[in-house]
Amino acid sequence: MTTVALTISALTVPKSLDDVDGADFRAYGDLNRQICDELVGLPDIAPDAAQLLAGWQDGTDTLHTGFVARLGDEIAGLLTIDYAQEQDAHAAEIDLMVPERHWGRGIEDALLDLAETETRAHGRSLIQTWTLHRPVEAERMIVPRTGWGRIPAIPLSDVLEARGYEFEQVERNSEFDLHSDPAPLRAALEAAQTAAGPDYRVLQWLAPTPPEHREGFAAILARLSTDAPSGEMDFVAEVWDAERVVRREKRLTGAGQALSVVAVQHVPSGDLVAYNELLIASDRTGVTHQLGTLVSSAHRGHRLGALVKCANLLHWRELMPLSPVVSTFNAEENRPMLGINEAIGFTAVSYAGAWQKRI
Repeated sequence: MTTVALTISALTVPKSLDDVDGADFRAYGDLNRQICDELVGLPDIAPDAAQLLAGWQDGTDTLHTGFVARLGDEIAGLLTIDYAQEQDAHAAEIDLMVPERHWGRGIEDALLDLAETETRAHGRSLIQTWTLHRPVEAERMIVPRTGWGRIPAIPLSDVLEARGYEFEQVERNSEFDLHSDPAPLRAALEAAQTAAGPDYRVLQWLAPTPPEHREGFAAILARLSTDAPSGEMDFVAEVWDAERVVRREKRLTGAGQALSVVAVQHVPSGDLVAYNELLIASDRTGVTHQLGTLVSSAHRGHRLGALVKCANLLHWRELMPLSPVVSTFNAEENRPMLGINEAIGFTAVSYAGAWQKRI
């Protein structure tokens, strides 16, 4: 019986998906969606190859690298490793993609070995990754170090545990039905506006961010890396300025996506102190993704989270009437934000586990 050897090669980043060397990157996008479908039945929570490409072509803020595992000519797995480019960054973020039909053949171990080798070679001492889980009860449920939430064990989480990864946090993936009765949203928005009072003003735009708001938006985006609940996950404080806002929006909208931002400005200071973002692919009938939502710590307690969420959702219903749902991820310990979501109709559809390992 002939044994097919496993080979691993670097993922080529093409100038265009239509180029001769674009096949592996197209396969990466397809495999990413396949894995999400196999794990939780939600392929649309993964971006496709066209959405991914712009980010991979610009390594200014995050360097993206990838490796393709093959059995013969067949792609049997893929590993991506991302490196934040802040000067004091010491972590690498990995995504391991091995389809069900190839699991248990040593591919996942070979790719994880490579992840550690590459991480060390890039001068990083920490590996971080996320696993996806269905919202079900299983024979073995695992609890993160935060103590908030629990998820069913899966083969990948078993492998990570065996290799010394710490299970740090659970994130809830929730969906909002964009075709539901808007009355609860309108009532929640009115209540939030009343609670916020005249010191807070709502601003709204479609990317690109207007030049007069770029510095302020950069400042609130920077807070997401430090203010959002992250358990013991070791994240570097991100450095933002107006130019980084421009770069980010070019990456996010480079394949025809639309990005809506609702922000709250603190009138006395002029600072942007809260924001919410909604993103959809060029296919306007697809799932909408909620990206960041944050209220600056000094301005919490004024219902600003509900204000930006409800205002953006109501506006989005008009902008994108064919999109069926909004998908979002929130830390299980982030009860204020989850409370808002639950009150306006978000429901849990899957969970993510956050893991890290010091090497």
